[in-house]
Amino acid sequence: MHGLINRAIQCFVRDSYGQRRWVDVTRMAGVEIIDFEAMLHYEDSITTSLVASTAKSLGVPEETVLEDLGTYLVSHPNVEALRRLLRFGGVNFVEFLHSLDDLPERARLAVDDLTIPGLELEEHSPEKLSLRCTYEHAGFGHVIIGVLRTMADDYGALVFLEHSGVEDGVEIIDITLIETAFASGREFDLGARAE
Repeated sequence: MHGLINRAIQCFVRDSYGQRRWVDVTRMAGVEIIDFEAMLHYEDSITTSLVASTAKSLGVPEETVLEDLGTYLVSHPNVEALRRLLRFGGVNFVEFLHSLDDLPERARLAVDDLTIPGLELEEHSPEKLSLRCTYEHAGFGHVIIGVLRTMADDYGALVFLEHSGVEDGVEIIDITLIETAFASGREFDLGARAE
């Protein structure tokens, strides 16, 4: 597994629950590494153990951990760059959804050896869509749900998202657009601001 993924789990647990909880999660997972290097590769079993141990430590299902990780990745100030990258996908949430097909290629422009789920949007009606997530590791559809839920809020859209299971090895996320301009979205400028 790419080190960016393990690093993301580390930062999510540490920033959300503290360093002590992160150390406890690594011990519970039987992992001797406390600080993951973003550009290295690790055994897939390490990532699986980290997710399972985080869920056990928090007393929640693994799916909840994965959705919360997705939310963290686009909402926490420490990872603002990912939100900015995603916002270039469109001026509203519907345009953003249609840009997701290109996301794996855009991610590879930033990190050429990073593999993220293949995403394919299917439009059943203007309000009903589904997103097909193809990835060699099951569960990443839940991360995508966390990302989508946060991005919908970011754009000011009211949506209903549901992970409807796995079909031929592909995770399916059902998307219902209730109101595309429900609230004013979060402010977004093309240029990053220097603090």
